Amino acid sequence: MRLDELQPAEGSRFTRKRVGRGIGSGTGKTSGKGHKGQNARSGGGVRPGFEGGQMPLYRRLPKRGFTNIFAKHYVTINVSDLERFEDGTEVTQELLKETGVVSKTLDGIKVLGRGELTKKLTVKVAKFSTSATEKIEKAGGKAEVI
Repeated sequence: MRLDELQPAEGSRFTRKRVGRGIGSGTGKTSGKGHKGQNARSGGGVRPGFEGGQMPLYRRLPKRGFTNIFAKHYVTINVSDLERFEDGTEVTQELLKETGVVSKTLDGIKVLGRGELTKKLTVKVAKFSTSATEKIEKAGGKAEVI
C-alpha cells in the first residue's frame, strides 16, 4: 500500500446535499422544504418532545420517587484488594488512591468482605462491613472508622 492508495473506509464518508442549485438538481427552488409552513421558515421546526399540542409522553407518564440530596455515596473495595500492601502498612484513603485501588473517594470508602487477607494491616476508612472487620482482625490487623 502506498500513500496515494489510501482511502477512507467504505460508507464512512457522505457527500453533502447541495440544495437550491437549480430545478434540474432535484433540490432546487424550495430546497426540499416544500411551500411555506413552519418547517419551511428559517429557524422553523418544533422542539424535541413536542407532539403538536397533544400532552407529550414525558408529561403523561406518572412520576415516582425522589432523589435524596443528602445520600452518601461510598466507593466499595474488597478485603482481597488489600492483599497487595506490605505487612504492617497503615492503609488510608490517600494511600488507596495513590496506589490506584480506587480512582475517586466520593463520600468515603467502604471495605466489603469478599476474598481473604493474610497480612496484618491497619485500615482507616469511612465504613466496614461486619465480615470485612472480622477478616482484618483475624489476620491480626485493625479496622478503624474515620
